[in-house]
Amino acid sequence: MSVDILGPMHERYDEILSERALELIGLLHRELNGRRLELLDKRRERVAEIAAGGSLGFLPETASVRDDPSWRVADPAPGLVDRRVEITGPTDRKMTINALNSGAKVWLADQEDANTPTWANVVGGQLNLLDAINRKIDFTSEAGKSYQLKPDEELATIVVRPRGWHLPEKHLLVDGEMASGSLVDFALYLAASGQLQLDRGQGPYFYLPKMESHLEARLWNDAFVLAQEFLGIPRGTIRATVLIETYPAAFEMEEILYELREHSAGLNAGRWDFMFSVIKTYRTRGTDFQLPDRNSVTMTVPFMRAYTELLVRTCHKRGAHAIGGMAAFIPSKHPAVNEQAFAKVEADKTREAGDGFDGSWVAHPGMVDICKTVFTSVLGSEPNQLGKLREDVHVTAEQLLDVASTPGEVTEAGLRNNVSVAIQYLAAWLEGTGAVGIFNLMEDAATAEISRSQIWQWRHNQVVLDTGTTVTGDLVTQIADEEIAKLDDPDGYAEARKTFLEVALADDYIDFLTLPAYEQMP
Repeated sequence: MSVDILGPMHERYDEILSERALELIGLLHRELNGRRLELLDKRRERVAEIAAGGSLGFLPETASVRDDPSWRVADPAPGLVDRRVEITGPTDRKMTINALNSGAKVWLADQEDANTPTWANVVGGQLNLLDAINRKIDFTSEAGKSYQLKPDEELATIVVRPRGWHLPEKHLLVDGEMASGSLVDFALYLAASGQLQLDRGQGPYFYLPKMESHLEARLWNDAFVLAQEFLGIPRGTIRATVLIETYPAAFEMEEILYELREHSAGLNAGRWDFMFSVIKTYRTRGTDFQLPDRNSVTMTVPFMRAYTELLVRTCHKRGAHAIGGMAAFIPSKHPAVNEQAFAKVEADKTREAGDGFDGSWVAHPGMVDICKTVFTSVLGSEPNQLGKLREDVHVTAEQLLDVASTPGEVTEAGLRNNVSVAIQYLAAWLEGTGAVGIFNLMEDAATAEISRSQIWQWRHNQVVLDTGTTVTGDLVTQIADEEIAKLDDPDGYAEARKTFLEVALADDYIDFLTLPAYEQMP
């Protein structure tokens, strides 16, 4: 019975990979990993059932949870009462300082989609969080610019996003088995920084990604209980916001809140991953679940509107925060581009605030003020909109499944954008950078996933583009070469091109692009 570290131990790594942290990883793995693997099998079984003609819907076996008006989640925790603007980003040293200083209420410290899980990033990111909490963090750029933290009262609340249940951590073995990336990220942060956050009057807070059922939420809740007992932290001090970013989870929102209710901090509308999951879940069902160009699928199309309104209604019914989706725009050097981007962000956040969301996400400090101003204009002096119950909302399963009514077409420009963005992102990811500015948008793994998934779907459905050309493997390969030729240093994209084409053109759909990519990393 052992926990073995296969990655190198660099300076200060022992502060994160402490004996207590490793004991906690071992405990969580032995108690929960078998269930984790079973739940991953259940995901595959559900896709097979849909391929055979089944469909998603609200679960009859959990109707009593949805119909019971008496239960509510825990009251908002310190530092999570007012969440009108949240900034997301990886845990490198510069981003840590900039995000905490940004003026946002919350920083989603991302160990998942905006992070490449190299061993250096997995452990180094935790060190940066520890240093930030202890106010021992600074950074000097190559140009000599210095970065330091503002006073404590002006800093964003840290909420850590660990990896999803599907991702392993190959540098840590428990009794000879690869540990779960989710449990590793969770345990390392909690063991190193959990008590420090409590001492500061807040707590260890998390964003939970990629869940597909309330049973996966139950697994997380059991991890929280085990970890709190092991570390002697009062039960209920861990709080978690769940990203409703998979199609199946949209039908189990209340059940997910119920499973986490003593630890729940709300739900978030993860738009890009949600579209990725729509394609993945119904990939064998022809054109009824085929989406047009991804950039034309707005939050106002019928099935997306149903999803977001149901999320607000569900959260506020149970006393939980509802957090809106990502504004991926980043400031440009071109005034005209900025003017258009800022107008789109303002319109998006205005819609969310009007719908009753309590806050929303931005990807860049330059977008914080826009989001804050919009939500403040609606909230006034109130910290949130929990009292806005949206009892007018009545969403059916048929409305959530109405993908076919989405307007738009599949264009050559959209195909080229998907190819170029996916390859550029993958190249950066393989080099260790998980958040990348491409075409004036901050892109992360969710963007690459929907890009390659759309291409897979279009090819398998033999979709005809606006130019009259059918999407084939040869066409995608040709476009990949043409788009790479437009980039600086085209030879540097060889590995990314190879990985992209393997997953986008595979006969069998690969569940997550990051799985084969992770296997290539040392």
